[in-house]
Amino acid sequence: MADDAIRTGGPGATGQRSRQHTIAEVVLRRGTVGIDDLVAITGVSTMTIYRDIAALEDAGLVQRHRGRITAVATGLHEASAAFRVEQQGTAKQAMGALVAGWIHPGSSLLLDDSTSGVFLLRALTDKSPLTIVTNSLLVAREATEHPDWRLFVTGGEYQAWADALMGPTTLTTLAGIDADYCVLSASGISDGRCHHPYQDVAAVKSQMLACARTRILLLDHTKFARHALHAFARLDEFDHVVVDAEATPDQREQLADWGATVDVAG
Repeated sequence: MADDAIRTGGPGATGQRSRQHTIAEVVLRRGTVGIDDLVAITGVSTMTIYRDIAALEDAGLVQRHRGRITAVATGLHEASAAFRVEQQGTAKQAMGALVAGWIHPGSSLLLDDSTSGVFLLRALTDKSPLTIVTNSLLVAREATEHPDWRLFVTGGEYQAWADALMGPTTLTTLAGIDADYCVLSASGISDGRCHHPYQDVAAVKSQMLACARTRILLLDHTKFARHALHAFARLDEFDHVVVDAEATPDQREQLADWGATVDVAG
């Protein structure tokens, strides 16, 4: 769908969230967008757009300068967990459903702070028992919906933007874990490696990889356009690299050239 064909104003909080996600996706896709362009795309007033931009700035996703809105969740910054969990929901649901078919009852599952893990847990409702190990309170809350699952939350310093635990205590705890599966995501990929903007998050992901027998990476199509500062793994370290159906044939081929075993969801 073309940008100028999107109309998502809508009444109330639901319409506001939908509009803000539309704005974020347009900015991330183009890199920079003018205020007038966003007014035309959404069909709302300039004042409403400014309020939406303020909310997206608070989420760490965009920045405003001289009437231009620029994406910042691309290299040095990451958006909040609350915002990310509502992005690319269809793709995350499809990837979660695919991975759920590989998980056997009685398994232990190590999940990072990626919001894709929430969708995976929702696809595992018929698998029991399971042991879930995570540093993400978002993932942990999802797991508590299943009383027959065991939940182990790592210690560490709470970081509100991620709604997750990080730092040396987290790494020490993970060093004693031996899980059946580890499922991670990345903020971006380049040169055959996975990246994240924040060093402490990259360190947790790297440690998690060392703690599991089967390693799975989830990459929705938007991650191919992003780059980030800190590398935490090579693509050929994963047993499966799962992409959604919107990943192009060229993107899938590039992953294979980097040594990845690619699985397409949806």
